[in-house]
Amino acid sequence: MKKISAITLLSVLTMPAFAEDNVPSPIIDSVAQDIAEKTSGPISHEEVVAENTVETTKSETAFPHGVQIGVGLSATSGLNGFVGYVNKDFDSFWAKRFGVRFDFASTKPVKSLINNGIDSIMGDDGIDIGDNLTIADGQIEAQHYAALVDFYPFGDTWMLGGWRITGGYAFGDMNMMANVAGAIDGPTGYYEFELGGTKYAYTGNTVHGTAEMEWEYRGPYVGTGFDIGLFAGFKIYVDAGVVFTNRAAELSLSVPTDNLKQWNGSNWVAVNLPELDQVIDDTLADAQSELDDFKFYPMVKMGFMYRF
Repeated sequence: MKKISAITLLSVLTMPAFAEDNVPSPIIDSVAQDIAEKTSGPISHEEVVAENTVETTKSETAFPHGVQIGVGLSATSGLNGFVGYVNKDFDSFWAKRFGVRFDFASTKPVKSLINNGIDSIMGDDGIDIGDNLTIADGQIEAQHYAALVDFYPFGDTWMLGGWRITGGYAFGDMNMMANVAGAIDGPTGYYEFELGGTKYAYTGNTVHGTAEMEWEYRGPYVGTGFDIGLFAGFKIYVDAGVVFTNRAAELSLSVPTDNLKQWNGSNWVAVNLPELDQVIDDTLADAQSELDDFKFYPMVKMGFMYRF
């Protein structure tokens, strides 16, 4: 009896260890019997094991999270925002190094903040540009959109993992306008200035004009940036890059003609409007020729982001 009891005990202890090797066990057979009763048909030991294995595999391969959103400020595009996806927890070498973003920006939500900042820089007296002329005030309006792909060379490596190289496509526009004014002290006379080699003058000792630059751009974007973790998914991010565009900024100049005279070599006479328009066009053409060589629209932005 003692020998039989020892063999029985050994069988009970070793049976669970070989359950996956198609050795019947009372527990699996009981589960199989329950399933067979519910499905009105027999079910094998192997099918029970396979069903449990499939459920375990599904729970281990759930799709990882990585949605990210961000809000920041830029000197050239105002209030910036983006939505995207990147996940450093992927097992794949490449999958955890790539991310995508859709970027958008506008100065409209922070227009007053930007203009107040410009006015603060100019001060009460404006910016002196010579010949008793000053830029009295300025305004900037801009917006842009971009589809971007981020590449993180170091993956999830501590410290270095936040650095990225970015490429994509961007388009938008920027409009800058400045009011130019001048005044001279003394008795009422003429305010003289020269444009395109011709002397002009306003009566009343004052002058007013408007200079404007408009830039519509579109093209591939290349840049770099990084994000630094703070806590609970919150991060600080910085981006810097350029848009390679084939369109340069365009200049325009408005010269009021009220009380405007021109020097004919011996006297001040009424301004010749067609001649003035031609002089303005020639002056702008000279300035435009220099701008045409500058076809890289800069973008620098920083802000906060959150990654789910």
